[in-house]
Amino acid sequence: MKIKPSKLPGSVVMEVTDSDCLSIPSMSPFKLKKIVVPTDFSDCSKKELRYAIPFAKQFNATLILLHVVPRHSAIDGETFPVDCELTVEKDLRENARRKLIDLAKEFPLHEIPVQIETCLGATGFEIAEEARKLEADLIVISTHGRTGRAHALAGSVAENLVQLAPCPLLVVREHEHEFIQVGTANPVSRVAT
Repeated sequence: MKIKPSKLPGSVVMEVTDSDCLSIPSMSPFKLKKIVVPTDFSDCSKKELRYAIPFAKQFNATLILLHVVPRHSAIDGETFPVDCELTVEKDLRENARRKLIDLAKEFPLHEIPVQIETCLGATGFEIAEEARKLEADLIVISTHGRTGRAHALAGSVAENLVQLAPCPLLVVREHEHEFIQVGTANPVSRVAT
C-alpha cells in the first residue's frame, strides 16, 4: 500500500494492491470470528471449504474443521465390551483427526488459523452441539442433494442442522452455480491440533 499526498488540501491518495485488501478493516456489518466446517471427507464436502476460506480471510476468522464419528454400539450384530468399544472409538477419532489435518493441507489456508475437532455421535446433533460449545458464528456445510429413496435412507444432515444450528448456516449444494473463484492449493501455515 502506498499513501501519497493529494492535490486537495487535507486529503491523501491510497494505492492498494489485492494483497493489501486483506489487511484493510472491512466495513461489513457481519462479525465472523469462528466458522465451523463439518466434513465427511467426500468430494462434495471439500466444496464447503472453498466457500469457508474466503469468509475466514475476509473476517480474520478461525476455521474449525470438524468430523463427527458415528457412535456404533454394535457392528454386524456383534456387541463388544465397553472398553473395547471405547478403544475403537478412540482410534476412529484419531484417524479422523489425521484426515482433517491432511484435508487442511489441500487448501490455500495462508495465515488462516485452523482448529481441528472430532466428536462422537449423531452427525447433525453433534455438529450443532460443537458449534454451540465453540460459540461459532457460522456453519458452512455441503449437501449431496439426494432426493427420493436415497434421501429417505441417508437423511440430510444439512436439513437437520437447519433445525438445530445455534448460528447461521450456509448450505453449499454439490451441483449448483458457483459464486466463488477456485484458487490454487498452498500449504497450511497454522493448524491447531
